[in-house]
Amino acid sequence: MAELGRLLTAMVTPFDDKGAVDYAQAKRLASALLDSGSDGMVIGGTTGETPTLSHEEKLRLFAEVKAAADGRGVVVAGTGNYNTAESIELSREAEKLGVDALLLTVPYYNRPPQEGLFRHFEAIAKSISLPCILYNIPGRTATNMTAETTIRLSRVPNIVGVKEASGNFGQIAAIIQGADEGFRVWSGNDADTLPILALGGYGVICVISHLAGLQMRQLIESFLAGRTEEAAQIHHRLLPLNNALMTLSVNPIPIKYALNQVGFRVGPPRLPLVEPDKATGEKIMAEVRRHHIDLPGAS
Repeated sequence: MAELGRLLTAMVTPFDDKGAVDYAQAKRLASALLDSGSDGMVIGGTTGETPTLSHEEKLRLFAEVKAAADGRGVVVAGTGNYNTAESIELSREAEKLGVDALLLTVPYYNRPPQEGLFRHFEAIAKSISLPCILYNIPGRTATNMTAETTIRLSRVPNIVGVKEASGNFGQIAAIIQGADEGFRVWSGNDADTLPILALGGYGVICVISHLAGLQMRQLIESFLAGRTEEAAQIHHRLLPLNNALMTLSVNPIPIKYALNQVGFRVGPPRLPLVEPDKATGEKIMAEVRRHHIDLPGAS
């Protein structure tokens, strides 16, 4: 399997003033993220407002960002939802477009049992040849994929890793210890990156890297080089920014607001998400202004 990178940005989807996907700006954003430390982008994930994107919008977005990456970084397409057959169809179409890997989220709303999760992911993975990253985020899906199920799925040849956003470090440690060799664990919570690296995890699928990509890369590289104190200093410095982007409102509302405010226009979110109220927006930007912004094109 191709190397997918330790720092992947869960990229927002830019919209224009009329609410349409701004594909040109998406390409500019992808290029800027690659220039500021990211190894690649996850397109059509939660941060990309995938529930509001049509099938056609997703496919065009995958293709446009893949063209913008131009071999400089990987493109991971978010193709999994609560419908197995629909997920297979979108996954096959994404593969034809040339994306590098897929992100498959634990099915939400219908709350399948663990055996259902296993069969769902196995069926999607067997339908294509691309590397697949699982995504466990029980805070949004209402279903936790257990360590046992993840370890079992690690034995499916093209399921290469998991984005773990459970915040359950005991579970994450069990996955790292028990999964097949070469199976990667990416942090799904930016603030958990350093603890997961310490447990033997691989990297992070990140939101804060829209603004602080080079700093997140330095955190990872410092830890891997044994400079743990330096990594911890970066972690502590960025923690308030992470908290502002993740706790003051629902992701991706704060990161889209911050990008707009620093001059990299990505438009407002689509309904049912809305822009933050004035007081919340001021709190977000009060913290953002305390930090160096790595993203080219931002001010």
